[in-house]
Amino acid sequence: MNRRKNLLILSGLVTLLSIFLMAVTGIRVEASAINDYIIGNKIKPVPITYREGTFSEWDGYENGVGKPEGVVVHDTAVDGDSAPIEEQSFNNNWPTYQAYVHAFVDDSNIIQIHNTDYIVWGAGPTANYKFVQVELCHENNQDGFAKSVANDAYYVASKLIQYKLPDTPGVTVLSHNQVSQKWHETTHIDPDEYFVRFGYNMDQFNDLVGYYYNNLKSSGDVYGANAPSNAGVAADNVIKVNNVNGTYVPLVAFQNDGSVKKITNRALANNTPWYTDQTKQFNGVTYRRVATNEWVDMAYVI
Repeated sequence: MNRRKNLLILSGLVTLLSIFLMAVTGIRVEASAINDYIIGNKIKPVPITYREGTFSEWDGYENGVGKPEGVVVHDTAVDGDSAPIEEQSFNNNWPTYQAYVHAFVDDSNIIQIHNTDYIVWGAGPTANYKFVQVELCHENNQDGFAKSVANDAYYVASKLIQYKLPDTPGVTVLSHNQVSQKWHETTHIDPDEYFVRFGYNMDQFNDLVGYYYNNLKSSGDVYGANAPSNAGVAADNVIKVNNVNGTYVPLVAFQNDGSVKKITNRALANNTPWYTDQTKQFNGVTYRRVATNEWVDMAYVI
C-alpha cells in the first residue's frame, strides 16, 4: 500500500509540473486529437470480462442494491501495469489496501471483478455508496492510451445504460478528482494527472462517453447504425431472444449459493433485443444477464 501511496504522490507532483510547464510555454497536444484518433479509426472496444473477485463486502448503495447513481473514473497511478496485474494485486491484498474497485481497464482488457449492484471502496464513504468505480491502467504510447480510453468510455457508457441513468458529466460521470473536490473525503486527483500526459482531459473523456452512450442507446453499436459490422463491440452485447415453444422467454435469478430460481412475475417478449453485459453458468447451462439479477438461458438466444 505504501508503494501505491508513493506512486500517487509522485504522479501528482509530475502532473502539477506538467500543468505549470504548459502554462508557461503554451505547448500542449490538442485533447480532441485522441478522440479523433479513436473515432476516425473506429477503434473497437473489447467485451467486458466478468470474473468475481475476492472482495467479501456486499453492501447495497444508499438507494439500494442495484441502484448506483453513476460511475467514478480512476487511474491506477502505476506505470507499466495492466488490468490482469491489478486484478491479481487487489484480489490478493484488498484487506491490506483497504480499497477495491469494480473493474480495471487497459488497452486490451475490461475486467470486472465485483458485481456493480454492490458498492466497493475506492473514493471515500460518500462516493462509495453512490457510484460504480473503474480504474484505468497506464499506457506508454498514444495508440495504447487511445485503445484504453475507448475501452474505459465504453465501460462507463454501458453501465449508465445498464442502470438506466442519464449521461450527465459531473453528476453521473465523475473523475476521482471531482469526487475529492465535491466531498473532501479523499485528496486524489486522478485521472486528470494521467490524462494530461497525452494532452487529454476529463471534458474530452466525457465527450467520448456521450458519443458511445448515444450510439449504444440508438443502435446498439458504439459507432452508430451505419458502422461496419466489426466497428463496435456493443453489437456483440445485444442479444435477440425467442421461445419457439411458448409465447414468452423465461428468466431466472441467481441465488446466493450460485443456484438459479425461475422468475415468475417477469419474462421477455419473443423476438426482442436485449443489452447484456455478463455471462454465468450453472449445471452446464449458460446464461446471459439482461437486468440486475435477471438472466436468460442461451438456448433462447437467436
